[in-house]
Parts: sequence; structure tokens; C-alpha cells
Amino acid sequence: MADIEIEIDGNSINAKAGEMLITVTDREGISVPRFCYHKKLSIAANCRMCLVDVEGAPKPQPACSTPIADGMKIHTQNEKAKASQKAVMEFLLINHPLDCPICDQGGECELQDVAMDYGSDVSRFTEGKRIVADSDIGALIQTDMTRCIHCTRCVRFGAEVAGIMEMGGTGRGEDMKIEPFLTEGIQSELSGNMIDVCPVGALTSKPFRYELRSWQMNAVSNIARHDLVGSNIITQTYKGKVKRIVAKDNESINETWISDRDRFSYEGLSHENRLLAPQIKVEGTWKEVEWNVALDFATRGLASNVFNTHQVDKLGALASNTATLEEFHLLQKILRSVGSENIDHRLNVKDFGNAISLESSIKLAGLEGVDHALVIGSNLRLEQPMISHRLRKANLSGASIDVINAMAFDFNYRLNSENIVSPNQTAAMLAGVLKSVLQNAQVEIPDYLVDIEENDIATQLAEKLSQSDNSVIVLGEHVINNPQAASIANLVSEIAQHTNSTTLNVSATANSMAANMTGFVPGKGGLDVNAMLAADLKAYILLDIYPQYDFHHSLQAVEALSNEDTFVISLNSFKDD
Repeated sequence: MADIEIEIDGNSINAKAGEMLITVTDREGISVPRFCYHKKLSIAANCRMCLVDVEGAPKPQPACSTPIADGMKIHTQNEKAKASQKAVMEFLLINHPLDCPICDQGGECELQDVAMDYGSDVSRFTEGKRIVADSDIGALIQTDMTRCIHCTRCVRFGAEVAGIMEMGGTGRGEDMKIEPFLTEGIQSELSGNMIDVCPVGALTSKPFRYELRSWQMNAVSNIARHDLVGSNIITQTYKGKVKRIVAKDNESINETWISDRDRFSYEGLSHENRLLAPQIKVEGTWKEVEWNVALDFATRGLASNVFNTHQVDKLGALASNTATLEEFHLLQKILRSVGSENIDHRLNVKDFGNAISLESSIKLAGLEGVDHALVIGSNLRLEQPMISHRLRKANLSGASIDVINAMAFDFNYRLNSENIVSPNQTAAMLAGVLKSVLQNAQVEIPDYLVDIEENDIATQLAEKLSQSDNSVIVLGEHVINNPQAASIANLVSEIAQHTNSTTLNVSATANSMAANMTGFVPGKGGLDVNAMLAADLKAYILLDIYPQYDFHHSLQAVEALSNEDTFVISLNSFKDD
């Protein structure tokens, strides 16, 4: 779009033809009030708070939906504009309850802020205010729909960003209500962002209800613990306790959104099962002790079971992929300093022959620009919501997405094809894809592919990959844990090489890469996780592990760790038998 010149409040400004006026005013630092407009959502123009005076127009125009044209003259602060904005403000306050003192949005409410500039301290309205019944939309979002001003931000967020149309407007005029279509509540894994986009107190955090005012808390920038993309968050604390987590803008990573598990997981910090002091098991009963007692008990236990009997090879360390880089580094350093190489973090992996690298050549924001994606072995929407969100944006821009999975998952974007393939047939399917790719490229077929039978699915996937200019192959958690993971990884590498595709390996947990970077894998002569559990080790150090949940063979793990002759040190946040 060509540069044009417009005039805003008497100042000449250069902008792009067709830009919305509110985009220009925001860029130039010119204040225009708004409620329904949000930079990441479509334009609705239904609150009318952003009305401005455009010379030559028969009446004030909404800045959010008015495209600029060369020579346009706009007034945002003259009498006509201000009168329009104040009239809209008065209209919005007709039915709004005067409950700011008990509203959780108080102090960070857009309606409250704008009313200070454009509202009146006297109301001409003498009728009774309307009251709207609240909907129970789940355990995370508290509703108070009498406060709703019908901006439809939550509705548009669900339809456009979350990809699930769960909220909508019913009725007309003063009978209009924003409510969920179904009674099961909001199901989206990004639902908490509705709280952030709501400009009033209609949607607030249920766990944070009646806790504190925003100005009472200290805010610290942080990185989300539960996703592997490093979503930026703000942790808000009061007297040393985490009270709330909200999203922090970072356009290249999480834009302005975060997943529900990153937003609400802080509740675990104050859970009743949270460990507040070390415990040791005495005659089958857990006993709370001081730190010096616990450390002495751990030292004597390792000495009697491992060091005094010169059985260092009978000591192993296992860690969850949710541990931090520093924790991985220190624990492997401790094990190796005493001579043990029994170290592993791959709790669900079955094929240790060729570890799948988690590095990728494509940036997160770059996923939006792909024209084709092949997702293999991943329930991407639930495992890594922010990566799924980027692929959804690519899909909305025209990218086609094909899926190979062992079962059907609920994706929030349109699939070109969904292929259900047994885990033990995934490698064979990809071998067929590679064979078709090589045939399309007129490359000699290697011996190991000659006997592979071709099928329509493999042929179609190969054609799609070969014809795409910017394709990405996403390998998920189910591939990483597949018994043929090494073969699948090698086949995908060959496919990517011959189709100029990038690859993205996505685990369901947050910090597998840190474990690999710090060398938290068995060294020479060391045992992997499965071998450790089968080897009757004398002592284990567990970091952030809950055996009944974290291992693929959970019964085997619990049995090995429960042996009365086995000494176990568990470094955990919660009580666990």
C-alpha cells in the first residue's frame, strides 16, 4: 500500500492507504477510547466508543472501522468528537451496576478508566437497571454478566483465536446476552485469555476471586514452566505468595496469549499436598523432620547402600522433563562425580537407539508462514497449545495440514487429511511416503525401500510435501515414545531433505532440550531408564517424578522403587507414597 498523507488534530501524518484510523492513532500516540477493538481480534465496531469527527462525513465515524484515505482530516478531540464519545459512555453506563468496590476488575478496568475521562457524575436515567443471570462456564472463569457491555471480545476470541465457538450473543437490544452455547462450560485450553480481553468485570478469574487489588501485588516477568516455547508471563505476588499469573506480550513467541495450564497452575503452590518440610519414612510412616536430619539420613542411606559396599554402579538418577536446566546439570554432576553413569530423563521412551533431537530450524512465528504442515504423532492442541495456535493461523491463511496419528484427536482447525495409523505401522507409512517422494524427484530408490508397498495415502502426502514451497513436518510426543522412534526420525529426515521441508520436534513437556544439553542421559556403560528399573539398583535419586504417573511402565517402576532393599531419595514438591 502506498504512503498517503492525512491530518489528525491539525498534525500531518504519513500512513498507508487502507489502514484503519485507530491503527494510525495508536502508532502516533493519539488517545482514542475504545472497548470492542482489540489489536489481535477482528473489527466489530459495536461499542461506538471510538467515534471521531471526519471532515466531510455526515456523522461521527468509528475509528476502528474507518479506513484512511489521502487528504482525510480527522478530529479526535473537538467538540463534536467528545460529545459523541460522552454520549456513548452515558449509554453504556445506563445498565452497568455500581459495584466497583466488590468487582475484581477494579483498578484495571477499561470501563472505569474511560468513564473517568468521558463519563458524568450525574445520571439522567431513572428506570430500573437490567439484571442478567450468570452462567457457570467452568472452574476457571467467573461470570457476572450484568456488567457485560456487549463488546463481543470474548466471542471473537473463541471463534478467531481459540478456534472453538463456545460463546455467543443471544437476543436483541436490552435483551441481548453473552453466554455459552452449551452447558458443559468453556472447553478451550486458551480460555483464560477471555479474562484478559474482557474490558470490564464480566469475566474474571475464579481462583483469584476476591483475593487482592492489582496495585497491591508485585509483578515479575517470568517464563512459563509448562510449555516448551518459553511463553512470557507476569507473575504477581503478595507477601511472597504467588496470587495470579497473566500473559506478557512477546510477539515472536506467545503474542499476547498463554495457555490455561500456564495461567492457573500456580494454584499447586498452595495445594494441601504441597511439601513444606522434608520427610523421611520410618517403619512405613512419613515423618516430617528438619533439613539437617533429612540430609544426614540421605547421606547415610547412600553410604550404606552404595558407597560402603563399593557398588556405585547400583546408583541411578531419574528426572522429569519438567526440571530446570540448573537442576539437570547439578544432578548429573553429582552422579558422575561419584562414578555413576546411570542417568536418564526419557521416562517414556522405548527406542534409545538414536535419540530424536529437539532442535529446530524454524522459529515459532515462522510457523504462520508455512503453506503445508504434516503433523505426526501429536495431540498438538493439548500438548503444546501455543504451537497449535500458530499452525491454526497458518491454516486460516491458506496452509493445508495433514495428520498421521494413532487415534483421532480434536483439532481446532480444518485438516486436509487425518490418517489413523497404528503406532507399529507409522514407520512403514513414512517409508511409503519417502518412496513416493523419491519417485517424484526421479531419485534412485534405495534397497531398503524397494519392497515397500505404495498406497494412496502415502502418495498423496508425498505429492503435497513435494509441491509445497514452505512445508514443515512436526513430530510429536507419540513419535518420541514410539518403539520405532529412531527409524521414524531417520525417515522424516530423508523426506525433509528431498522436499526442502523443515522439521519441528515437539514433546509434551517443557524442558527435554535442557536435559539433552546438560548431558542428562546415560554415559559410557550407563543404564537407561528401562534398564535401571530392571537392574535391581540399590539406590535411586528421583527429581520431580511421580512413578505412578510419569513412567510408561508405571507398575514396573512402582515395584522397583518400592522394594524394601532399595533406598530412594525423592526431590518433589508434593507428597507421594
